[in-house]
Amino acid sequence: MFDAISRRSFVKAVAASAVAGSAAKPGFGEEKAAISGSPTEWSYASGKQYSDPFNQVEVDAIVTLPSGQEERIPAFWAGGSTWRVRYAPPVPGLYKVRSDSTDAANRDLHGQTFTLNVQPYSGQNPHYKHGVLKVAEDQRHFQHADGTPFFWLGDTWWMGLCKRLSWPDGFETLTADRVQKGFTIVQIVAGLYPDMEPFDERGANEVGYPWERDYSRINPAYFDEADVRIQHLADHGLAACIVGFWGYFIPRMGMTKVKQHWRYLVARWGAYPVVWCLAGEGTMPYYLSKTKEQDAEKQKHGLTELARYVHSIDPHHHPVTIHPSSSARLCVDDPSVLDFDMLQTGHSDRQSVPNTIETVNRSIAASPKMPVLIGEVCYEGIVEASREEVERFMFWAAILSGNGGHTYGANGIWQVNTREKPYGLSPHGHSWGGPPWDIAAQLPGSRQLGLAKALLMRYSWWKLEAKPELVEPRWSKADYWEPFVGRIPGEAVVAFLPSAFKPVTFNHLDAGNYRAFFFNPSDATETPIGDVTPDTSGSWKPPEIPIFRDWVVVLENKA
Repeated sequence: MFDAISRRSFVKAVAASAVAGSAAKPGFGEEKAAISGSPTEWSYASGKQYSDPFNQVEVDAIVTLPSGQEERIPAFWAGGSTWRVRYAPPVPGLYKVRSDSTDAANRDLHGQTFTLNVQPYSGQNPHYKHGVLKVAEDQRHFQHADGTPFFWLGDTWWMGLCKRLSWPDGFETLTADRVQKGFTIVQIVAGLYPDMEPFDERGANEVGYPWERDYSRINPAYFDEADVRIQHLADHGLAACIVGFWGYFIPRMGMTKVKQHWRYLVARWGAYPVVWCLAGEGTMPYYLSKTKEQDAEKQKHGLTELARYVHSIDPHHHPVTIHPSSSARLCVDDPSVLDFDMLQTGHSDRQSVPNTIETVNRSIAASPKMPVLIGEVCYEGIVEASREEVERFMFWAAILSGNGGHTYGANGIWQVNTREKPYGLSPHGHSWGGPPWDIAAQLPGSRQLGLAKALLMRYSWWKLEAKPELVEPRWSKADYWEPFVGRIPGEAVVAFLPSAFKPVTFNHLDAGNYRAFFFNPSDATETPIGDVTPDTSGSWKPPEIPIFRDWVVVLENKA
């Protein structure tokens, strides 16, 4: 571990050097080197002193791409008289950069020019190799800028930027575990947390809080500490789903400060592999609010306005959503301001299954069409329930219904419980409990969802279509624990059998020969069924299951 002085030096060194290129101030006419797809950084230092620089001055960089297109990149106040710009140039070539400030008379901040010489990226990090994340043209899943599909398997670290998840030991350990298991993205809150009063000591990082206590200005030192964590995720191939704050901060802070917060996040982290989640529990008022109805309306209108604002200032055009109490669509006045729908569907173990399936299918059928994914459901182990079989069910049922991704969560991680100090009471006076985060990280559901993703990635998973008619019996409102099935055209039929007590029949299968096998969703072992040829009506009955439990059945098209 680092002592206080060496820790400060380490954080500053990483923040300055971990991005491509130097963070030094370029001079007029200078050329600065950068790598396409990955973050580069430079700074502007003002000789003029401001009494309140964060609120008095804004600085942008106007970047002209090799194509001639211009992009406006917001800078962030780095403390003192310094502003920094982070930018991920999308293609190789020569870029022209010019600073633009609201204080046009300050020549240190306004009118500075230099050239950015961008070379091709030659590494293997998928985010820098393939480009920023975006919604695919089919409006059903995610992909990189170059069209490479991106499988969203998320994990939930809501309070992962606080000091209770220590840096580097704790954060690096959890990152390595999730990378090894196949996760691709982490949902993490930018310091304005749920489940506590603002400025609760449990939400602090090593240098305090993201804002001063009266919300008068941002605390750059807080974000210096957060930078190394976001950078670490990126370096290890994990995207970050940045949640700006919990929704009830809108009436607490007001829209002016909320927009300042989001401009700062876009400026500070927009060059990294991220997606934007405007708020957690978007329209849920504060737990003890006495004006809940008015707060909910204020939050809904505010989030609609905020979505338009973030779209307008983000030069990288990262996808935007909201973490909801039900559906992100319901958190805004106009769902077209969102790029994808995130769902929350309950924490009541099997009792949450009906609402989960109905919410998923309702959102998939809704207009405008956009990718759908569950962002929160049945954290593993919550209220001493929701064990690994529930985690498997939620994943397979959602994906085979047409979801574009899925997020897992473990009780104990989202609050960052520690052995020394369990999280304790929430504002409503109760405790969610749960084991320490490092014990929760080893709950079996996280590994099993990684195995599920690995199975699907053998195929063109992004082409998967929900095809409930291919199996009988199948799930319905009368019984949500019947099979779910999807088809990847020309490649495979994949069915999830939650209960093994009823025989099933596959129907309407395409003519041809298949190789079939049972897939154990707990450990990924396969039990071969052998070659399968449907009868003339397209039907086939699988043999007796190996043991009574949930199974995945796969029919690979041998052609």
